[in-house]
Amino acid sequence: MKEELKLVEKWDKTFPKSEKVNHKKVTFHNRYGITLVADLYEPKKYEGKLPAIAVSGPFGAVKEQASGLYAQTMAERGFLTIAFDPSYTGESSGTPRYMASPDINTEDFQAAVDFLSVQENVDPEKIGIIGICGWGGLALNAAAIDTRIKATVASTMYDMSRIGAKGYFDANDSEEERHSLRVNYNTQRTEDYKAGTYKRAGGVVDPLPEDAPFFVKDYYDYYKTKRGYHKRSLNSNDGWNVTGTMSFMNMPILTYTNEIRSSVLIIHGEKAHSCYMSKDAFKNMTENSQYADNKELLIIPNAVHTDLYDQVDIIPFDKIETFFQENLK
Repeated sequence: MKEELKLVEKWDKTFPKSEKVNHKKVTFHNRYGITLVADLYEPKKYEGKLPAIAVSGPFGAVKEQASGLYAQTMAERGFLTIAFDPSYTGESSGTPRYMASPDINTEDFQAAVDFLSVQENVDPEKIGIIGICGWGGLALNAAAIDTRIKATVASTMYDMSRIGAKGYFDANDSEEERHSLRVNYNTQRTEDYKAGTYKRAGGVVDPLPEDAPFFVKDYYDYYKTKRGYHKRSLNSNDGWNVTGTMSFMNMPILTYTNEIRSSVLIIHGEKAHSCYMSKDAFKNMTENSQYADNKELLIIPNAVHTDLYDQVDIIPFDKIETFFQENLK
């Protein structure tokens, strides 16, 4: 089921390589036959089988950015980790390119668990996941369906279904607004079919308007500068296809999170524009749930959304390590 992929062998991450871990690229497939490419990190010295963590996100990023930093850091702390490119993006396969799917992208996390479960140096009863930004919501969806996932961290989470259906801050939450959006999507579908290609939506705006909202400026500072730019990142370049994310508006991904029995830690910055999504997701996950005792919401004082992408003095790695140590045992 594997495809022949040309993988970049040189170190081309947005963060420095750690001398405390071993690194290699690996591939695995999901149940749709798409080959996923991941960076695998493991401690240089360990004994026995390791607890393992799969990491992905942010939405529109690649494994050479924030997810790789998280994965490498957790490997330094004693876990075997993989940071993977989602289907249709980065070095992973899937055509047409630059598409997203609430189903397939949730499946990507489950495929990562498949892969980790059969590694000789991994304890299959000790597997967790980390989702960043839009992949935080997808991580929660994966935890709601995959009982092999024993612990989940959602960092600076986006609920892509909510954004897709209601817009930022729920500002477009009306039938009329959604109808207009559907018309635009489907008009574009016809144009794409005529053209035989897919129009791109554009990544983070560049040049940056002076009156851009603060969170757009934060995104620019990460995706468009040396801090976080990567040539394979959609957000750093031409973005998703215009129609690439349309199915999220019609398929809520957090419907059954109050049935997650495994442990969940949601982390968000206090000053993040997106913080309301984590607060609401935590409330919906724990209200009227008999499984609320092992759920936690951690708000980081003064942090904005992108601080939790790469600011190692702000990302609560000590807390994340303790959370996984306590719940992957």
